[in-house]
Amino acid sequence: MHFNPYGGPAAQVAAGLVNMPGAPAAELLRMMRDAGMSLTRLTAAEAAEAQAWGRRLRAVFAEPDPDRRIDLVNELLAETACRPFISRHDGLPAHLHYAGEDDTLPRRIRAFTAGGLAHLLCEDPGRLGTCARHGCETVFVDTSRNGRRRFCSTRCATRVHVAEHRARADA
Repeated sequence: MHFNPYGGPAAQVAAGLVNMPGAPAAELLRMMRDAGMSLTRLTAAEAAEAQAWGRRLRAVFAEPDPDRRIDLVNELLAETACRPFISRHDGLPAHLHYAGEDDTLPRRIRAFTAGGLAHLLCEDPGRLGTCARHGCETVFVDTSRNGRRRFCSTRCATRVHVAEHRARADA
């Protein structure tokens, strides 16, 4: 499934921040660049701020009630006080930004991820998830065709299915 640039890549960055609470700045930068952010640097202090924001984002992924999930994202949007504007930079075509180009990097990350989660919730709110394997806290954005993903990875899905098979065999 393809989303607009904020609904897809920004929501993926949000999931990455949730899933990488203690990662070094270089790993966070790589994850954000891989998702399409045009960042060139990330200091340890900026990474710590991004990870603190990731802890706040976890509640959005974990919330099962769609209306409450929207309330949580609206709170994040209000906190970022973002104002959309059209930007042209780095030879890219005109596109929306939710933070000013002169804003601090942590502010840009907060606005990007809050805006991405907002777009995703408007397009298909069921696409945010937390792994269904007991004990796994990994969150994800479901980009599958049918939108029925329950696990963060095939590894977690296999563990659950093998355990269920063994339980049936022992019964």
